[in-house]
Amino acid sequence: MKNKIIIGTRGSKLALWQAEWIKSELQKLRPGLEVELNKIKTTGDKILDVPLAKVGGKGLFVKEIEEALLRNEADIAVHSMKDVPTEFPDNLHLAVICKREDPRDAFITAKGTVPDLRTERSEVVESGLSPLVKKFQDLPQGATIGTSSLRRSCQLLSIRPDIKIEQLRGNLDTRLRKLDEGQFDSIILAAAGVKRLGWADRITETLPPEISLPAIGQGAVGIECRTDDEFINKLIAPLDHYETSVCVRAERACLKKLEGGCQVPIAAYAKLIDGIIIMDGLVGSVSGDRIIKAHVEGNPKDAEALGIRLAEEILSQGGKKILDEVYGKCGPAVDGELSS
Repeated sequence: MKNKIIIGTRGSKLALWQAEWIKSELQKLRPGLEVELNKIKTTGDKILDVPLAKVGGKGLFVKEIEEALLRNEADIAVHSMKDVPTEFPDNLHLAVICKREDPRDAFITAKGTVPDLRTERSEVVESGLSPLVKKFQDLPQGATIGTSSLRRSCQLLSIRPDIKIEQLRGNLDTRLRKLDEGQFDSIILAAAGVKRLGWADRITETLPPEISLPAIGQGAVGIECRTDDEFINKLIAPLDHYETSVCVRAERACLKKLEGGCQVPIAAYAKLIDGIIIMDGLVGSVSGDRIIKAHVEGNPKDAEALGIRLAEEILSQGGKKILDEVYGKCGPAVDGELSS
């Protein structure tokens, strides 16, 4: 009987944390199982000087790992669910969605403070004039926020059109370093990644969905494998978390119906409460001047149908017009958010 498996993973700290977590969980299920990590550099990891929304193409953080699966150079692939396209290559499938961490966005400032923009930064440091910023809404006029996510920038600009959005790429530690170097007044990251890497104390405010609706699948880890590998499918099956799986599959059905595109802020977030799926979604313009929102509730057995219904409501209320305007320029290109 097979007693060794290979996990295909990206090489970032967060990706390796996720792969090591899955390794640990599998070894709990099957003591003595040997697990090797195959670190793979993806297209998304190689492109650091261009906003991903402008790159185009699906699966920027998974394509090379999927190719390794198909070449039998890996037995399973461990992904952040918000990076995973809604369609898979022949002979591969999403077998497991693990228990979700906090799906919300984290608002982070350097040491919890942001300078008054009317004062030179050096003067602020010396005089201690920086006001303590405890929430996103406390940011001074014209403050700079670092994020590469159109979804985040759209929603934040709709609330605070005075803020300035600057592109922020790189792994989580790189983004935090850029913040601490003074390149931004604040940054927005996925709370799940920050917490998983032990940096929860850096979070200034965890943004409620009313301010920043999460990305599809945010906070969840998925496992992809070959459809015909009976041993692997059976081995990893216990790691599937019912509540998370139902909710994320509903969100992904919404995304697939909307055909998440290259320059469109899209969000959807589902919760399972008292046996009912409660789900919100939105499509917005990049500038944040238009946001179309919708809300649906239903039976978990109809999770994917519910996600499609949510998408249809968004489209009928004006979302289709926004999508048509964008797709007319660049065509559908990117699933999900593809950023931490």
